[in-house]
Amino acid sequence: ETAWRVLVTGGAGFIGSNTVDALLAKGHEVRILDVLQARVHPRGKPAYIPSDVEFIQGDVTRREDWEKALPGVEAVYHLAAYQDYMPDFSTFIHTNTTSTALLYELIVEKHFPVRKVVLASSQSVYGEGKYRCPEHGVQCPGPRPLSQLQSGQWELTCSVCGRVMEPMLIDEAVVNPHTAYGISKYALELVAFNLGRRYGIPSVAMRYSIVQGPRNSFYNAYSGICRIFTLRMLNGLAPIAYEDGRQLRDYVNIRDVVAANLLALERDEANFQALNVGGGRAVTVLEFAHILSGEFEAPLPCQMPGEFRLGDTRHTVSAIDRLQSLGWKPEVPVEATVKEYVAWVRSQAHTADYLAQSEKIMRDHQVVQSVKRT
Repeated sequence: ETAWRVLVTGGAGFIGSNTVDALLAKGHEVRILDVLQARVHPRGKPAYIPSDVEFIQGDVTRREDWEKALPGVEAVYHLAAYQDYMPDFSTFIHTNTTSTALLYELIVEKHFPVRKVVLASSQSVYGEGKYRCPEHGVQCPGPRPLSQLQSGQWELTCSVCGRVMEPMLIDEAVVNPHTAYGISKYALELVAFNLGRRYGIPSVAMRYSIVQGPRNSFYNAYSGICRIFTLRMLNGLAPIAYEDGRQLRDYVNIRDVVAANLLALERDEANFQALNVGGGRAVTVLEFAHILSGEFEAPLPCQMPGEFRLGDTRHTVSAIDRLQSLGWKPEVPVEATVKEYVAWVRSQAHTADYLAQSEKIMRDHQVVQSVKRT
């Protein structure tokens, strides 16, 4: 197996750093480009970055930083991304989409020897996903209106008869993003596939479900249910579920994600494909809270104060057949992921501060809202 010279953008981050470790273990030469954004890395460069890896602190939206990072590189994992609940709409597009266009621009302009680009996309490109009405068939609804959420009606209903629809597994064709983040991710796919085809740069977009495991920054309000519930339980607080806690999600372990990332590099069949990287199992928020509470001595029951988070989808579970047909499958069940993550968070310091901070930020920006009681 030939060793590649690989650049990993966002290589200090959660998915990036774990991918770096796996690439090194396979004998590849790795360089990292990471801006070390303060909200994700408040203490600077993490200690887990291997000392023998070339590390460039730089920003993927800056041409000169790419120019430092790309010489001699044969493959790029473009995993650097902006994700948050802030209404910074232009920052999502700038950091996630424009940086991708800049990458292809420089490969073409400077004749860098890049033979493969693997990009971090997201399940968020699906928006509300795919549903079935027993009478009127399959539908891909738009986002639930604010008035519906404020009245505490959570489920998606048929556009014809108004009946509650049942969620379906979301395959790669169901693209309908409705958040700035989701739009930025789908836009980067369009950039990568179209420019990649035109200039002969094989490109693969990895549509990650909710990725979990050690190193998932708990400084960042965005980083998900596992982080929020774990921090609350560690601090003797009950987990809080938005809506009614019956939302379906799928969770995928970081090791399974890394295996998918490596497969995308090694297999030509992955070229110019968008690939769902999911856990292959639908789990409700309440079930997730129950699994997590098993890791604590005196778990508190999940609270549901009738709040919702603007931009959240109702049920989002990815179909993973396409990636499975390339020989991948998720190996780590949710229970094992939770156990591993809780152990990791317990080893970290000052976690209580970050909990209060992120919850306040979401309320201040009206991302979290309450049902209007009549």
